[in-house]
Amino acid sequence: MAMFRTRQRMNGTGSDPFTDLLFNALLTFTFLFLISLLLINPPAKSGIINPKAEFLITVSWEDNNANDIDTWVQGPEGTRVWYKQSQNGLMHLDRDDRGLTNDTQQVDGKDIVNPLNQEVVTIRGRLPGEFIVNVHYYKSQDQLAVPVTIYLAEVNPTLKVLHYATLDLKREGEERTAVRFTLNSQGKVENINTLQTSLVGDP
Repeated sequence: MAMFRTRQRMNGTGSDPFTDLLFNALLTFTFLFLISLLLINPPAKSGIINPKAEFLITVSWEDNNANDIDTWVQGPEGTRVWYKQSQNGLMHLDRDDRGLTNDTQQVDGKDIVNPLNQEVVTIRGRLPGEFIVNVHYYKSQDQLAVPVTIYLAEVNPTLKVLHYATLDLKREGEERTAVRFTLNSQGKVENINTLQTSLVGDP
């Protein structure tokens, strides 16, 4: 290899083998060190998300809307998640949004407001049976109707949107079934529909 070739002195009298050996050893050590760094710390793949879920449900309404919309999800055997039961088996209410309540935080003496209104439920397994997603107009601050958008996606093995719709909740206390779906014994999605049923109340 070229880096192991003996360097000739400028005066033409030959080379110093000991100096050449040290120089070549240093180059080899540096090269091996850089290779080991690349192997230990591979470059991060930006933009890749690996959510720990099989299904993702988001319920959202207009930013800065003060009204409180709740999400209720019932799984097989009647298990439910809602704001008082945020985890039940493989279902998790990851974010409970109360409109503008508790959306303000003081930083350096200034009020910072998060305008986003969104609730998120994840289903972290494929238990056979029916899942029902309901939305409930829990508390109204202005007595106005609230358009609510429901997004249901299968996350693994690849992202697939199963249902996307917007419902109008017209008054405080109104409850509507946004979507229902069934998982068969192989974990495959079947029978997506919006047949209405009530979930609100203590399970």
